[in-house]
Amino acid sequence: MLTEHPASIGLHHRPGRVPRVVGSGLTVPLVTGRRVPYVNLDHAASTPCMVEVRQGVERLLPWYASVHRGAGFASQVSTRTYERARDAVRRFVGAAPDATVVFTRNTTDALNLLGRAVPPHTTVFRFAADHHAALLAWRGSRVCRLGVPAGPGQAVELLAGALADAPPGPRLVVLTGASNVTGELWPVAALAEVAAAHGARTVLDAAQLAAHGPVDLAGWGVDWVALSGHKMYAPFGAGALVGAADWLAEADPYLAGGGASARVTADGGRETVVWSGLPHRHEAGSPNVVGAHAMAVACEALSAAGWDAITAHERALAARLRDGLARIPGVCRLGMWDAGSPAVGVVSFGVARCGGDPVDQRLVATALSAEHGIGVRDGAFCAHQAVRALLCRAHPHEPGRALRASIGLGTTADHVDRLLSALAELVADGPRWTYRNTPDGWCPVPDPRPLPDFLAHRDIPEGVRREQEGVTP
Repeated sequence: MLTEHPASIGLHHRPGRVPRVVGSGLTVPLVTGRRVPYVNLDHAASTPCMVEVRQGVERLLPWYASVHRGAGFASQVSTRTYERARDAVRRFVGAAPDATVVFTRNTTDALNLLGRAVPPHTTVFRFAADHHAALLAWRGSRVCRLGVPAGPGQAVELLAGALADAPPGPRLVVLTGASNVTGELWPVAALAEVAAAHGARTVLDAAQLAAHGPVDLAGWGVDWVALSGHKMYAPFGAGALVGAADWLAEADPYLAGGGASARVTADGGRETVVWSGLPHRHEAGSPNVVGAHAMAVACEALSAAGWDAITAHERALAARLRDGLARIPGVCRLGMWDAGSPAVGVVSFGVARCGGDPVDQRLVATALSAEHGIGVRDGAFCAHQAVRALLCRAHPHEPGRALRASIGLGTTADHVDRLLSALAELVADGPRWTYRNTPDGWCPVPDPRPLPDFLAHRDIPEGVRREQEGVTP
């Protein structure tokens, strides 16, 4: 018997301590020739790898082999690791012991899987503030489009009214745990209660919530939850859909192929297929055992650390960031609801002027990176309707683009202060370097920053390289 299983890796973490992440000591080059510690304020897009996750993956890799398809001992270890990962994810989201766990590529994949499994004539209810993954996965269903509510109470009222007026038939309500634009927490339990009172099922997009606070699927009365490993410190290409079995068991496989098919025969030139049961029915092909294991380790490491320490760390830094932004002239923070609404560490804002001139938000993000070594997100964050609505309220001259700074485990007070200092400088004096607007966005000209050793100029098209270096053809 195995005396130590790879799934036990990385859990020797003392409660009350914020887990560490890989790359916390990373330095990056500036266009000025200096190197500075990197400030990663883009956790809402993708989180770095947790140290425990890297250790867990490293210990699994020697055992990596085929899953569900091999009699060899390494295959048995990999299969056991993959199936144990389901239990870890199930516990992490507070699902019932018999809940189905289907591994996917990410939250988008998980929601599209459910979108393929909804029964015919289902009415889907979703808010305009949702991420595109939650907004667009239901194209084969009747969709009831709700707006951007002015507060949590209005969100409940809008949903209740829409459900009362909806036609008969199956119903599915799409819920968001935390906004990927503003970080604000949605009233998940209250919305799920209203949905249940009207006979509707619910699915929770927990992509922005899962790394910042507990998820309680059973306690909230939610039927399914979708989440991504790459947003919870396990960037190895796995996500999951967790919840009720019935709709998933009755649906055709999400993908057709090995694993999804229990038996295939040929009769008169036609294949007859008996599809597998859950969860394998929707996991065709060789599974991503490394990604599933990484996600499981992240779930257990976050739980072992304790949410009190994690949330206290993030709330203090988010408050520091919001207070600092409020003191910079011309910077306007975006928000759906009251300023004191509970939120995770995601803050979006607009910069009205830069050195006295109207500014492209992407230019600000580019200058923050090139001149200060700070990574933020610019754009509409895959939530175009929400960003446009919020900009119309707070920053009407900017056509659909904003900046977003998002906090995670590796963020420090110095990181927040460096962003605030750099923004204040850009607002007052504008960029110090020269930039060119290209079809792919702004780029510094010249751009002397060297790429890391594992990349080389030969990997970059010659025309792009010459433009980045300021070389005129």
